[in-house]
Amino acid sequence: MRIVLQRVSYGSVKIEDRVVGEIHGPGLVLLIGMGKAETEQELTFWAQKIINLRIFADDEGKMNRSLLDLQGSILAISQFTLFGDCRKGRRPGFSSAGPPEIAKTQYLQFIDCLKQTGVPVEAGVFGADMQVTIHNDGPVTLLLGSDLQHA
Repeated sequence: MRIVLQRVSYGSVKIEDRVVGEIHGPGLVLLIGMGKAETEQELTFWAQKIINLRIFADDEGKMNRSLLDLQGSILAISQFTLFGDCRKGRRPGFSSAGPPEIAKTQYLQFIDCLKQTGVPVEAGVFGADMQVTIHNDGPVTLLLGSDLQHA
């Protein structure tokens, strides 16, 4: 699982000029790619981690508040291209991405995990051609994921 998390003041996703998901800040836009074998424990872990990350400013301007503290919302969008491997050739390879039928199920499970936290969640449509508007606040952008190596 790979997630690009962006702290936002606004986010929306459209399909064929129709808004299917929209949030007004404070909030988070999550671009989500599923690998081949995400577990229920990982989905729950990342949902809890995301809503509790202290990445919003307190009264002194320090990152000390979470999405829960601010009663913010989430816009979750599937994005298999997060698994694009560009090390060889000129066309990205996606062999590490989960097969669509599995990834869709896991993406929907992850959205359920986020919703179970009580945070308002809007979402894009898995596999759709979407236009995404992101007003990054800060900017603050984090890379999260079960398969990312950390030093």
